[in-house]
Amino acid sequence: MINVKGSPGLYVCEEGALDHLENLLKSHGFKKGILIRGNKSWEAAAPYFPRMSEVRLTEVVYRGECSDPETRRIADIYQSEGAEFVLGVGGGKILDLTKAVANEVKGKAVLVPTLASTCAAWTSLSVIYTEEGVYERLQVYPRSTLMVLIEPRILLDSPVEYMKAGIGDTLAKWYEAEALTRNKKNLRFPVLMAMQGAQLCRDLLLADSAEAIASMERKAMSHALLNIIELNIMVAGLCGGFGDNEVRIAAAHSVHNGLTRLEETHHLLHGEKVAYGILVQLALEGQWEEIDRLIGFYREIGLPYSLASLGVDSGRGDKLRLVAEGALAPGESIHFMEGNYTVDDVVRAMLALEDRYAGDATAARP
Repeated sequence: MINVKGSPGLYVCEEGALDHLENLLKSHGFKKGILIRGNKSWEAAAPYFPRMSEVRLTEVVYRGECSDPETRRIADIYQSEGAEFVLGVGGGKILDLTKAVANEVKGKAVLVPTLASTCAAWTSLSVIYTEEGVYERLQVYPRSTLMVLIEPRILLDSPVEYMKAGIGDTLAKWYEAEALTRNKKNLRFPVLMAMQGAQLCRDLLLADSAEAIASMERKAMSHALLNIIELNIMVAGLCGGFGDNEVRIAAAHSVHNGLTRLEETHHLLHGEKVAYGILVQLALEGQWEEIDRLIGFYREIGLPYSLASLGVDSGRGDKLRLVAEGALAPGESIHFMEGNYTVDDVVRAMLALEDRYAGDATAARP
């Protein structure tokens, strides 16, 4: 069964989007809510955040992870405050945590992303980690987010590394969706729509990413930058929203989850690890021409393409096996693919990438 949750109830992406926040909340009859935020994310958003006189917010600073204990902690505050909605302002983990709390209390989620690093603002799911930052599970929710409000000026001032990570995560939409649907016939329209969105992601990312990153670096909004913002947040989320598990994730995300088992990767962003996971997935399938096509793009915009660029010692076989075991754990999305892969297969794919690209200073550009 394909469960279509194609979009949030309301999506706005324009300068001044937050000016309408109080009226939008009042239109739903809300008077009290919980505001989940970080410190850096709030510093970025605060200049654009309106003063509200009729809707009261209780601020809660999150503790660094979207975890079950953190969800329960904030859900308790929500209940004690008599809140009616949860407002999340921040990056992917804060937005995922906001959705988790809203689901726990059976309330509504309103999301204001401060980064374009994931599609967390759009999707009706959360990535749940342990308190130590190790991947635990993907939690899918029965309802979509109530509202997503994007103020592009906040994202323009965000660290460019997060935009690059978002590009890596969004690029995976095509490669994972294509692997999952490659030999299936009579695809239904929700899946076909998801595939069109995933292909659009790939094509525009390859075309516009370099210009978008240059725009961010000179702090000037451009059409290319707005394209990448909406691809990373809206179109990437739309793919899973329409295609559901038929297209959502495959080996690239499983490799990400395996990498979280290594402490030395915890500083890396989600999309950076997923970007590397795309290459491992393609290596498992023997698609070396496509990898050659992507390597130049990775190098051009600064995405990791080897264990060395991730800060992982490729000579430590025990660590590579730990990553591979995590990627192949029961329930992982790599098992949705046609290949029956083993730990040795994943280790060999990582080492083959290392042999081919880690020391090679030149590569074909897409």
